[in-house]
Amino acid sequence: MDAHDVDLIPAGTAFSPADIIHYADPDMRDLAQAISDADVLVTAPHAGAAIPEELAGFLSPDLTRRLQYDFSDIATAAVVKRWAEIDPRIVAVINPHPRLVRDPNRVQPSDLRAVVREAFDRVRAAGPRRDVDLTGVDAVRPVTYSSFPIFSAPRSDVELARLVETLSHVASQGLDVYEATREELTDLFITKVLAQGGAFTRLSFHDSMHAPMRADGALNDDPAVQAEMPAVVALSNHGDEAGEQCGAADPVTMAPVELRRLAEAHRREFEVAEPEAVTLNRPYRGSHEILDAAERFARVSAETGPADASFAAVQAEFSRAYVLGPRALEELSEPGEAWVEEDHERIEFLAYACKRAWDAFRDRS
Repeated sequence: MDAHDVDLIPAGTAFSPADIIHYADPDMRDLAQAISDADVLVTAPHAGAAIPEELAGFLSPDLTRRLQYDFSDIATAAVVKRWAEIDPRIVAVINPHPRLVRDPNRVQPSDLRAVVREAFDRVRAAGPRRDVDLTGVDAVRPVTYSSFPIFSAPRSDVELARLVETLSHVASQGLDVYEATREELTDLFITKVLAQGGAFTRLSFHDSMHAPMRADGALNDDPAVQAEMPAVVALSNHGDEAGEQCGAADPVTMAPVELRRLAEAHRREFEVAEPEAVTLNRPYRGSHEILDAAERFARVSAETGPADASFAAVQAEFSRAYVLGPRALEELSEPGEAWVEEDHERIEFLAYACKRAWDAFRDRS
């Protein structure tokens, strides 16, 4: 594979927390002040698209930049960064690595090699470009959600071991930094709330395309194969479609009434005409990031702290078609290998709509 075919991070690039943390007015405020002023930590586990160059030799020779970007949540990366620039009440941390290094929105496997081996075995058993169930082994996916190969299948145990070793090595340069930073920031917010009272929400921010992408880079416009994505965003607290708890052993990550208030704020500030443009827990109920955060918050809530201290975790899964806008969607409906250019006017609208929605959510009057 030629390096120009896909977007690569130069070999040896190591990210620091300062590289991936974003907040308003960094020239005037340090991180401690930003956390003091904020009540929301936005995490973006899938917003990185560029692939560490160390992995280039393991990639499918047919992988293109468009397929690479489609496998990420890159559409929301610029939105999160801009939102953080304009809103002093949030801090954001963005994973610099794509999910193919390892997905931080999944439980980290205790035996990565065994999980990767099983994932390749399932892909092999399903057959080329066939749908495959990778439940439980998708911390590292060998294929995209459209079943397009990302990694070439290892031909031996030695090749598999070399892939896993390389994945672990590059993770230490970016993905691991993201996960550690996410948790360190969470600790700082928790400490603040326990000392001072108030609210803290951890928001896991994503985008997802309505339609799968074909091997030629065009989106499949057949309604029968499109995912059940809302027109704007799905907000998730691991509950049902009303935000209510599904069972005694399956607690929600944000109080149902709060999730419904957040949805109403998004409907108003994103100027949507149909209520179903913003859904609750459909088609996604929320994954590891909000579940893990909620477990931590439950433990913390048992500690002695101010009576008004409150914690919540929520996932926002935006429609990628909505985030990109009609011009980009038209371009992606045609075959191609390049990704679309960012629409700065649309990014500006979305960032300010996010800020307004969360401001409206905070306003309980």
